[in-house]
Amino acid sequence: MNVPEFRPQNRADTEERWIMETKQWYMEYRIHKNRPGLLGDIASILGMLEVNIITINGVEGRTRGMLLETTDDEKIQLVGAMLKKVDSVTVTALRPPKLVDILAVRHGRYIDRDSDDRKTFRFTRDELGLLVDFLGELFKREGNQVIGLRGMPRVGKTESIIAGSVCAMKHWTFVSSTLLRQTVRSQMSEDELNPNNVFIIDGIVSTIRSNEKHYQLLKEIMAMPCTKVIEHPDIFMRESDYDYAQFDMIIELRSTPDEEIVYDTFATSYTDDI
Repeated sequence: MNVPEFRPQNRADTEERWIMETKQWYMEYRIHKNRPGLLGDIASILGMLEVNIITINGVEGRTRGMLLETTDDEKIQLVGAMLKKVDSVTVTALRPPKLVDILAVRHGRYIDRDSDDRKTFRFTRDELGLLVDFLGELFKREGNQVIGLRGMPRVGKTESIIAGSVCAMKHWTFVSSTLLRQTVRSQMSEDELNPNNVFIIDGIVSTIRSNEKHYQLLKEIMAMPCTKVIEHPDIFMRESDYDYAQFDMIIELRSTPDEEIVYDTFATSYTDDI
């Protein structure tokens, strides 16, 4: 009788296969009756199915969000079907995680998003930590993206961009700015023009105060496959050849939720001080 040779599985191969095959899911459920042991029961179901819980947090009141990981998508669908039979909860989301889902689990709240214009996200100054985390995740993405950042002076726009760059471990380069003094660049070194950098552009300075050399540099940067963050995007679009379609996202930062962003009150000061 021939006994098949036993060959122990290489641990590195097993770990590599696990990494290759695992997939993340976001599950969110609303709690109708927060009875003792509810979370433990749900965690037990996931554990028996060998679905790993990566992160869990309460999201805005009686809603709980989980980041899950598994090698078998059918197990996720089975979890959803089983929880439909649980009267205490209602599953409100079961999908591959979006960036807003990941941040909701981290921070316990969803980012405010315009219901009509899905490209617009809103933050207030007391949410700077969430904004910085959001920008950091965006800046980690490769390729071209143009992000507009609206807000009144001294609300924390430039500081948030720099902090987000640090979180993403990216270098930032000022094309134009008023952070310390009015800066208008007309040329850059090869290192500064690295597509991996985050380019910071003040939309008012680059249009109202720009000269021909600066505008040529601006056009070169806008054509690069890199991340550009443009403060005061509305003025930038009004005074340049670029339009709304070229923006991938618009972020609004306010001191308070009801603060109105009015450019007429401060745009003229950019030229009055020259």
